[in-house]
Amino acid sequence: MATLFDFTPKAADGTPHPLAQYRGKVVLVVNTASKCGFTPQYEGLEALWKTHREAGLVVLGFPCNQFGAQEPGNATEIAQFCSLTYDVSFPLLAKVEVNGAGADPVYQHLKGEKPGLLGTAGIKWNFTKFLVGRDGRVVGRYPPTAKPASLERDIAAALAA
Repeated sequence: MATLFDFTPKAADGTPHPLAQYRGKVVLVVNTASKCGFTPQYEGLEALWKTHREAGLVVLGFPCNQFGAQEPGNATEIAQFCSLTYDVSFPLLAKVEVNGAGADPVYQHLKGEKPGLLGTAGIKWNFTKFLVGRDGRVVGRYPPTAKPASLERDIAAALAA
């Protein structure tokens, strides 16, 4: 059975970004957007990354324009906004779709491993979060309303496992 580490999405510059490079790490995958009410969560995501990366946490942002067209920019514009506004230094990958026929394989996999409430597989909005353990399996799924700091306990447990 596939794990997160079996996928190779595109980096922001369009080159392959094999997730196998994160094997043995804990990964927080987030679909992001620059013009969303949840956009200030970039600050909390960056704080998690800076606090826990030495212990093995990787935060991966997947920009997505599927919800209210809230991520209209190209890769350069997205990176500039995130860097200048929120000092984001964690990896931001290429813009993806997370729902529907065009959903990125990473998101098809994540939703299959951890369906949402009442078994709905779809992503409801920007800043849905998936926590993936060191073995590449999804250990938690969090709604957009979950502030990054609220994941501290689960991240610490995943890092300790």
